Amino acid sequence: MPGGGHCPDCGSTELVEDSHYSQSQLVCSDCGCVVTEGVLTTTFSDEGNLREVTYSRSTGENDQVSRSQQRGLRRVRDLCRVLQLPSTFEDTAVAYYQQAYRHSGIRAARLQKKEVLVGCCVLITCRQHNWPLTMGTVCALLYADLDVFSGTYMQIVKLLGLDVPSLCLADLVKTYCSSFRLFQASPSVPAKYVEDKEKMLSRTLQLVELADETWLVTGRHPLPVITAATFLAWQSLQPSHRLTCSLARFCKLANVDLPYPASSRLQELLSVLLRMAERLAWLQVLKLDKRSVVKHIGDLLQHRHTLVRKAFRDGTAEMEAGEKELRGRCQGPEQGKEEVASSSLDLPEGKRPASPAPLLPPCMLKPPKRICPPPPVSTVTGDENISDSEIEQYLRTPQEIKDFEKAQAARQAARSVSNPP
Repeated sequence: MPGGGHCPDCGSTELVEDSHYSQSQLVCSDCGCVVTEGVLTTTFSDEGNLREVTYSRSTGENDQVSRSQQRGLRRVRDLCRVLQLPSTFEDTAVAYYQQAYRHSGIRAARLQKKEVLVGCCVLITCRQHNWPLTMGTVCALLYADLDVFSGTYMQIVKLLGLDVPSLCLADLVKTYCSSFRLFQASPSVPAKYVEDKEKMLSRTLQLVELADETWLVTGRHPLPVITAATFLAWQSLQPSHRLTCSLARFCKLANVDLPYPASSRLQELLSVLLRMAERLAWLQVLKLDKRSVVKHIGDLLQHRHTLVRKAFRDGTAEMEAGEKELRGRCQGPEQGKEEVASSSLDLPEGKRPASPAPLLPPCMLKPPKRICPPPPVSTVTGDENISDSEIEQYLRTPQEIKDFEKAQAARQAARSVSNPP
């Protein structure tokens, strides 16, 4: 035998391997004694010395998959099939789940986190393949908490070192709006509220692009902005029947949840539309408000780029305006008066036309108030010691200065007497 073993009965070293019913046995060729049988593995050196190898030390333990991991893998495949994802997506999500499960922090995590891990792997796969899928959709399918899901998602991305691109805003609009139940008549949706899907998607996309151009999307969750844009698009297509419908009722009819900041995003969008309407010639005489401006959203979106440039000013436009103002000052006062008169024909005398609003993010237009710390309370009693460097500030008259110098000289003389050299 290559391992150098011997027979326990006759002491012979002529040991051969004999396969009996597919079970490997080690038999002595001289006396026929069965030395070992049913060897579990051949990876440990102990077998060469005819020692039994326990199952816990064999390679079979490494191939075993725990019940928790098996259940998670099944749920990953089931979720991919529910979402009707391609087979390549399913294989990638399973591979990510297996990689994440190798980390001790994931294996020892709570059951809730392991359930959320299934959705995280599927969402990462969809994001990498530019498949329109939102975190809210996965949370709804898994009945998972959004905060726990987002925290686990960021942990897995960092743990595995993955590069996950952000979801395209246009694809997100199409996916989110497709879930609205406003495109077919039903007992819960009156006929006047039913709208064509393509028209509604087209106008919603234009409103979301407008919100993106005016800094209403940057650094914010996109779903409240999309909800507000969808509501305005739906109202503007048939304003005579839908202006009385509120945002909360619209979400109830569409069978979607109303995000908390959607009302604020709606007011910001209406403010942008009002500023654009002020720059459109045939809308300046109508005195529009946030309710009536919805009727003219189609006209405003048709001339969106021009109206945004006129209604808002950026840094370059502000510099050009300053240069023009300097040129006007350099010119004669009569020519300056003529320009002011020609530019403000419809304004009362003595009033200048309103300047465009700066095109800045809302967090810069309305910065949060900073809490000022209270000033330290200092109680002055008048008995505090005055240092020599500060005492000169309290000397007012020449007599006080002379007295101070005499006192200093007497003090130094007293010190020299008490401490002779």
